[in-house]
Amino acid sequence: MSTLTDQPTNKNFLSQIGFKFTINKTPNINYFVHRANLPGVSLGSADIQTPFSRIPIAGDHLTFDDLTIEFKVDEDMKNYVELYNWVLAIGFPDNFDQYKEIDNQRSGPISGNVNRMTGGGVYSDATLTILSSAMNPIHHIIYNDCYPTSIGDLTFSAIETDVQYLTCSATFRYRKFSITTL
Repeated sequence: MSTLTDQPTNKNFLSQIGFKFTINKTPNINYFVHRANLPGVSLGSADIQTPFSRIPIAGDHLTFDDLTIEFKVDEDMKNYVELYNWVLAIGFPDNFDQYKEIDNQRSGPISGNVNRMTGGGVYSDATLTILSSAMNPIHHIIYNDCYPTSIGDLTFSAIETDVQYLTCSATFRYRKFSITTL
């Protein structure tokens, strides 16, 4: 009797092509993202020593893996430059004014060093929208307080026989992510 009541209501599988990715601070990248991951999460643990065996207990700190995206670079390189300028401002390789400039972009309702509504400041929220098999949004994964930690390289080559459009990867750290069912 329980096997009849334990059947799922939706028997469709989740498709890897049904997604949309946006970062508030990088509107030129959003359209070109063709790969994004839902990072892993791990919970630490501790062991209690007994004379007979170790007893594991749940920890109290979550570790979120990095968020990685891959995007096609547009012909004007606007999306690449947009991301590069963000990294450059955070790292301020030439002078302190570079960081001050990005820090001064904060305005409105802020949390820490971010304006979540406009993407101003050092951090920006990002959203991975998961789509159903009918391409309707079913989940929002919201990454809070993202910032880029690395940008992949662009390799130009004059020996290719076919046009290979350039792609770039970017890695982000974030405070946490939450999943909202729509």
